[in-house]
Amino acid sequence: MKRPSRHARLKRFAVDIYTHTPFIGMVLLLVVGWLVFSGGLYLAERGSAGTPIDSYGKALYWGIAAFSTAGIADTPVSGGARFIGGIWIVLGSVLFFGAIVATVTSYFMRPMQRPHRKIIETVEYNLEQLDDLTIEELDLLRETIDTLIVHVEKLKKKRDRNKRAT
Repeated sequence: MKRPSRHARLKRFAVDIYTHTPFIGMVLLLVVGWLVFSGGLYLAERGSAGTPIDSYGKALYWGIAAFSTAGIADTPVSGGARFIGGIWIVLGSVLFFGAIVATVTSYFMRPMQRPHRKIIETVEYNLEQLDDLTIEELDLLRETIDTLIVHVEKLKKKRDRNKRAT
């Protein structure tokens, strides 16, 4: 059997991230928060004398610069805008870094949460490597598969008994 291409592995990785981690939801929440807090900051700063944030576009830029800890964000002038900006800096940072940490943690903890998937991947890998296995390794694989078949048959009988009992 052929080994999956790099493109196929990358696609599977992307699907795993999308399906099994909170990444998409957290990024969506981050973007919505950024848009809302930038709007709030702009509205609070609008009409303030000497404010460097005089458009929604500059407020959007400020929203990225402020929570990314780059230190290049202009300081809002009004007290309300500073309050809104302070909340955004904390929430934006938590969401941004939280999305990264949660995604990495979820992705790498997934095999431990789903050991049956690891078993299937091991069997699939061994099937792909059949030509490279020795006779002893093939015998061991056959014994393992025979044991698996016996186990599946026991599970089916147990399921059938439970169905009849109900």
